[in-house]
Amino acid sequence: MPRRRVLRWSGGLMAAVVAPTGLVTAACSTSSGPSAASPARPSSAGAASPLPPVPPVPSVDGAGTPTLAATLGTRRSVRDFTDVPLTRAELGLLLWAAQGVTAANGHRTAPSAGALYALELYATTAEETLHYLPDGHRTEVWAERSVAPGLARATRQDPPGRAPTLVVVTVTPARLAGKYGGRAGRYADLEAGHATQNLLLQAVALGLGAVPIGSFDDGDVAAVLGLPEGEEPRYVVPVGHPR
Repeated sequence: MPRRRVLRWSGGLMAAVVAPTGLVTAACSTSSGPSAASPARPSSAGAASPLPPVPPVPSVDGAGTPTLAATLGTRRSVRDFTDVPLTRAELGLLLWAAQGVTAANGHRTAPSAGALYALELYATTAEETLHYLPDGHRTEVWAERSVAPGLARATRQDPPGRAPTLVVVTVTPARLAGKYGGRAGRYADLEAGHATQNLLLQAVALGLGAVPIGSFDDGDVAAVLGLPEGEEPRYVVPVGHPR
């Protein structure tokens, strides 16, 4: 795969327990990209650079920020989308809702067994495939191309081929095995569910639509994304503007 790089977001994030900062630029090696044999992860963030705040999240009814009850009440699985791409700010909010850091001690938006965080998030657009780095609210380019066609084939469903963005949620149970032994897989799956529901609700709050897909060929999704050994896909989530 092509060389990976870390990008800077063009928008900030809405306030949380600890207001997350914008994405920052970080130095990366010039490795050839992810592989099952040698998964590369950035080891440190560069200097943070504050970004302009995101405007208030649009309401479900157009009358201000939606309540949680309104967001829950209007969440539906959306399977048909326009071709309007997501903005960087919208994508950033979706990824942050799923796994963003909300406290100085590293705690995140979704609960994790032992705060060991067994999840990874990937987002593929029409141009590229990104890997989310919660520390510093950053992304790196995982592949300098879209992998949406391959993901659509792996799911054998229509929505992944219609959405401008696909978010893939993966788990690495081995991160939990040292503490939880044989229950690591169960706890990793629960964590994936927590994070994905956060993403779905954030989509509603932004006026977007999404649908969680758990039916796919695991090996095909792993191969399309070039996942490291031991990392397993759990959800493919098409996201976009409802048609």
